[in-house]
Order: sequence, then structure tokens, then C-alpha cells
Amino acid sequence: MVNNRAQLVYVVNLGCVDLNPHAVRSEDMDRPDELRIDLDPVPGVQWPQIIEIGNVAREVLDELGLVGWPKTSGSRGAHIWVRIAPEWPFTEVRRAALAFAREVERRAPALATAKWWKEERHGVFVDYNQNARDRTTASAYSVRRTPDARVSMPLSWDEFVICNPVDFTLKTVPAMFAACGDAHAGIDAAVGRLDKLLELAARDEAEGKADAPWPPHFPRGEREPPRMSPSRGKPKRSKLPVITIAQARQKADALAGLERRKAKYPAIVPLLTPEHILVDTNRGRASAWYRIRVNLIDVPEAERPPQEPPDPDYDPKSEYAG
Repeated sequence: MVNNRAQLVYVVNLGCVDLNPHAVRSEDMDRPDELRIDLDPVPGVQWPQIIEIGNVAREVLDELGLVGWPKTSGSRGAHIWVRIAPEWPFTEVRRAALAFAREVERRAPALATAKWWKEERHGVFVDYNQNARDRTTASAYSVRRTPDARVSMPLSWDEFVICNPVDFTLKTVPAMFAACGDAHAGIDAAVGRLDKLLELAARDEAEGKADAPWPPHFPRGEREPPRMSPSRGKPKRSKLPVITIAQARQKADALAGLERRKAKYPAIVPLLTPEHILVDTNRGRASAWYRIRVNLIDVPEAERPPQEPPDPDYDPKSEYAG
């Protein structure tokens, strides 16, 4: 817990670039005091579309009697924090977040999605799973690991809808803060309740909507559909024409494999959009490894390349050798 300057200097000395706090207070580690709305764009989505979904999210929050506090993520997306009374466990806060994501998707189906699997997403993914226990996101004013040292910048709604995230960097933000102060200074005084949002979740469930997938390393949720197909032992999801292109320890090596595959099948390249290229960062034993898949849904079936051995073909189990 970073509560003063000395503790901040300590974590910086350990090489921590951005801080990612949990959505709880030290007084009660089991009941979050924050609902986190994470707007995560798929590749190719530009900032104006994130603003559009932010406006939809604000509309839903207003109807629920909740106050949202927007900020840039410091990367490609945006966050909206909502202070809530710490009365519900993580499972119920995540349940409320899922209902919220599905409501945003209903209101802007062409622009937003609540689908967990990357190959099923489009537009802006409203990541409800950021409200599961032990999930963290960049704090306000965190400096992110980007070439321009971009900052996760708290903003008022009026500022958010006209902002450009590239304006907020380690060089520019200190002067902005000195001139204008903290746009989220009043967040702790705007505590809301989840009752209406949980009522919306109950209506979704009564209409037959099952729980959505949890992150793979979490235990299966009580209402979550089966994750594995009994016949094949593979994750259950939409049957989309997705092939694996590369698996590598380093992201650059995986991307190089993608370029080799494009050179091998140049006819399909014009049919692929950024959202068709799925770059997965997976957890290894001591580090991340990278997988690249391609969704061929917009490639005519007769022209789709077959699944071939990945190039490169890193085996994550090799980290456990010996």
C-alpha cells in the first residue's frame, strides 16, 4: 500500500513504473469500494469511438444514480471509476459490472462488445473481468511504459470528450496538475450503490443469460457455462475460422512469423483488418510469451489457408523442463 511519499519512493526504487492498485481499501480487503469500467479497444479502433462508448457508459450510470470519473488509461483505452459502498464481495461487483457491460452493448451494438474471447470482439470491449478479485488497473497519474511516457490522466467529463491522450505525458502533466488541480478530487464524496445494477443483472439472468467467462486462471464461476468441451477438452466458444500463426517467447519474433505467413498467402492480406489479428499475451512460469492468431471470417472459405504448424512454435511447457 502506497500511502505517503516515502513509500512511493520505495516502490519506484524497486523499478515500478506504473502503479496498479486493487479496488479495495486496507480496512476491508474482501469488499471493493470501486466499480471499474475498462474500455479496451480492439486493434484498429480509434480514440473517437472510445469517447462515443464513454458517453453511452455515462448515460447508463446517470440512469442508475451512479457517478463516473473518467480517465485515459495511458495506453490505448480509457477507464471510468465509480465509487461504491463497500458492501458487496468481488463476485457481486463483477456480476454488476457484467450487467453494465451488456447494457452498454445493447445500446451501442455496432460499437461496443461484452464478449470475452478476442476472436468474438469488435469495437470497444467493456472489460467486466477487471472487477474480479486480484485484478488491477493503472492508477490515476501512473506513467505507462510507452515511448512518450504517457500518463493515465484523470479528467472531468467535459475534458474527456474533447481530449487527446497523447497530450498527457510525464513532461506535460505536472504543469497541468499545478494549474488545474486534480479533476477527481471529489470522487470519495460521490459514493453510490449497486442495487439497481444488481437488479439489472437479475433481469438478465431471468431472461436466460448465463454468466460470462472468467479469466482462465480463475476457478470456474458458479453460474459460468462449462469452459471445456467434454469431447475434445478445448474451450467452448463460437466456431470461428481462427488459425494459430506463431508462438514465441518474444513479441517481435511472433510478429515476424506473422509477416512470413502474410508473404506466403498474399491474397488474403487485403481481406484482413486489424481486429482480425489476435495478439495474445500468455502467462509463462516466470515471464510472458506471445501467440498470434488470425480470424479468417472475412476470407472466402475456399481461399482460407489451412492450419499449419506455428512459426515459430514456442512450447511454454519448456519453461518447466527439469
